[in-house]
Amino acid sequence: MNIILIGYRGSGKSTVGSKLASRLKRRFVDTDDFIEERQGVPISDIVKSQGWDHFRKIEKATIEEISKGNNLVIAPGGGAVLDADNVKALTQNGFIIWLKADQQTLLKRIQKDGVSSTRRPTLTGKGTLEEIEEIISQREPFYERASEIQIDTSILAADAVVKSILTILKKKEGEI
Repeated sequence: MNIILIGYRGSGKSTVGSKLASRLKRRFVDTDDFIEERQGVPISDIVKSQGWDHFRKIEKATIEEISKGNNLVIAPGGGAVLDADNVKALTQNGFIIWLKADQQTLLKRIQKDGVSSTRRPTLTGKGTLEEIEEIISQREPFYERASEIQIDTSILAADAVVKSILTILKKKEGEI
């Protein structure tokens, strides 16, 4: 079974995912990083030159491929859950956890993280906080439907989130 971490930029998917994978001795796959490695260019360049629709096609093929693996920790891009086929692929052999955080926390993390601002393109062309508010309001129902559990990472350090996930996984294992 794969462990899938979904959520908006800055929610902790990559940081928590890599720590969780290390603790579980599993491979961590950030689909955005995977796409950039395969394409040889940042996502912002893909979107700029070929558009969001082209990027979403690449993302869909990547998720379909990666989700066939087993015992992975996967962090899909924040918008991956907008495509029902992506969610279906991820849930076939995956346990989906929604990492969420309040908008101010997301803003601080995105501003602190150079990767988000340079390699990840704007989604709306608006200011960062306005964009976060708009996109989260659109995506929340999708995150809600796709996830089996939710963890608010707003005030938790990454290690505390990992500990929470490990506790949840132990409980889940006991139910099987």
